[in-house]
Amino acid sequence: MTPVELSRTVLGAVRRAVDDGVLDVAVPERVKVTPPGPGGCGDYATNVALQLARPAGQPPLKVAEILRTRLAASDGVRDVVVTGPGFLNISLGDSAGVDLVARILRRGPRYGFVERATGEVAHLHAPRDVRAVVVMDVVGRLLRSQGVDVRTSCEGGVPAGEWVTVLGVPDGGMGGGMGHGMGEGAPRGGAFSGVHVIQPVPAPASPLHLGRDAGRWALLHPAAHDRPRISDEHLVQREGNPLFRVRYAHARIRAVSRNAADLGFRAEPGTVGASAVESGGGSAQPGGTLPPPTGTPGARPHDKPGAATPQHHDEPGTTPPAATPHPLLHPLADHPRVLAQAAAHRAPDRLARHLVSVADAVLPLLPAVLPRGAEKPSATHRARLALAEAAGAVLAGGLSLLGIDAPEHL
Repeated sequence: MTPVELSRTVLGAVRRAVDDGVLDVAVPERVKVTPPGPGGCGDYATNVALQLARPAGQPPLKVAEILRTRLAASDGVRDVVVTGPGFLNISLGDSAGVDLVARILRRGPRYGFVERATGEVAHLHAPRDVRAVVVMDVVGRLLRSQGVDVRTSCEGGVPAGEWVTVLGVPDGGMGGGMGHGMGEGAPRGGAFSGVHVIQPVPAPASPLHLGRDAGRWALLHPAAHDRPRISDEHLVQREGNPLFRVRYAHARIRAVSRNAADLGFRAEPGTVGASAVESGGGSAQPGGTLPPPTGTPGARPHDKPGAATPQHHDEPGTTPPAATPHPLLHPLADHPRVLAQAAAHRAPDRLARHLVSVADAVLPLLPAVLPRGAEKPSATHRARLALAEAAGAVLAGGLSLLGIDAPEHL
């Protein structure tokens, strides 16, 4: 169950409470669910009870209890716990993570893309500035991934030469067949509701010497209102370089998959096992380089900040969760929402930062994927491989949208 699907489930619980006459409120259009904060538990949490308490004329804890009973009866929900002033903490069924991984593997790099055109048309226009044109290229890709027909234009046209050959800016058009144009000025007339001008803070220097991947990342990773740093730090193959971590994570996942094939087993979604949650791996020592992406058995785990096991606080009379969800499941489930938001807000930086979070969450898993020593491949190993390959699909799809290579080897 993705956060979007869970949000709809929470809204369904609110509607049932209103229909039953126990809540007298207007059902909100949307409900936000997030990973639990400090003191929370489960897979996701929402503050919808606190939002509805005042219009309902009831205490937040009473509203939370009304919603808790209805949420707990929903398909895919294992348990709901109320914490603090009225936060609903939701634990998903044991099959939720398995279903998510299976869905990602079916969709591959197109996971998070909409399957049908929306009929919406967007017109993007950029000044003749290298960062603006690269950002417009990626915004167009993001919008198309969400079913939008995109038309683009650049003031004075995209100059032939290194913008095209080095940075991969489309020559004479941006978008590949869904309606585009890079001619001089913005087109007049047509079926456009308006023109969105892409005008981020210009880069202080040319990124051409960084090459396509690092050059694009340097322009796209900062938010549009931030001035990008154009320096060789984007080329350094160290853990401190977020682009390297993302591309390294993808290369290492591919290496693990190749080694698993050599050992005669393949990915099958399932329960990853506690050791894959509690163990780290794939992190460099401070200031050092990451280990080679060989994916060989017997790699020693190494704890990585930010990949801690989610906390679960037992409540009197409740049963502890059957299994702790792997921290990687949260960013994987959130990927469709990130793509939609990055497209809607014309903000490729949101996708870039999200890919970093996926890479940082998958790297600790990789040392536990392959059997060690005389150990035979088990269902747990196959499940861990499936989870890793799901992360690889998200990284590959996201990097492709940014116009950056997802390497098989690094």
